[in-house]
Amino acid sequence: MRTVVLLLIYVILTIFLFLLLLVFWPFGIRDPILGIAKWAMNLGSKVLGLKIKVSGGERLDPKSSYIFMANHLSFLDGPLLFWLIPRSIRVILKKEVFRIPVIGMGMRYVGFIPVDRKRMRGGKRSIDRAVRLMKRRGYSFLIFPEGTRSRDGRIQAFKRGGFFLALESRAPIVPITIKGTYELMPRGRITTKRGLVSVSFHPPVPVDEYDQSNMSVLIGRVKGAIEAGLRDS
Repeated sequence: MRTVVLLLIYVILTIFLFLLLLVFWPFGIRDPILGIAKWAMNLGSKVLGLKIKVSGGERLDPKSSYIFMANHLSFLDGPLLFWLIPRSIRVILKKEVFRIPVIGMGMRYVGFIPVDRKRMRGGKRSIDRAVRLMKRRGYSFLIFPEGTRSRDGRIQAFKRGGFFLALESRAPIVPITIKGTYELMPRGRITTKRGLVSVSFHPPVPVDEYDQSNMSVLIGRVKGAIEAGLRDS
């Protein structure tokens, strides 16, 4: 029932978003749309009965751009982190998501980036675009380096795309550990249980001493921080 109520609310918000896009598009105004999206994600967590525990956000410099990297347990992860990350962020998503009417158009407008995973150069083009936006507009990005949700609740191997973005933009990586979402909404489930979700922001990892020759060390460092958070009680 909570999921149905949330869907109805989001249908109404989608209509509202369409009207906002008509007003803001000619003037290039984006921040209010991101603010409304964050508010909607906050509302969604309350409707679904989620209790959120957050730690480590005070480590972030509000004036810096970051690459946020988190483990991926559930469909809930993206919306929750979009709300909880204490700044306006953009996300690199598979291109299929951008086919959602109105929502996809809004995501493109505010700077979300589609990636075509089936084309060899699709990822490179997406990374290049993200780097340009970070350098020109100071954007930060959220990436799930596993590439897809876990099937069993365990962390998977990390893909390199997000690390190329960090190396080319020279933005620090903020590892994030999210716990609890797999139990509330595992892959394949369309409804959500009530419960606790824990989100831990780890210290930013500078990338100045890394390049493609030692990228594996950087990947291990970021993955290690996230795994350590998963082991903490």
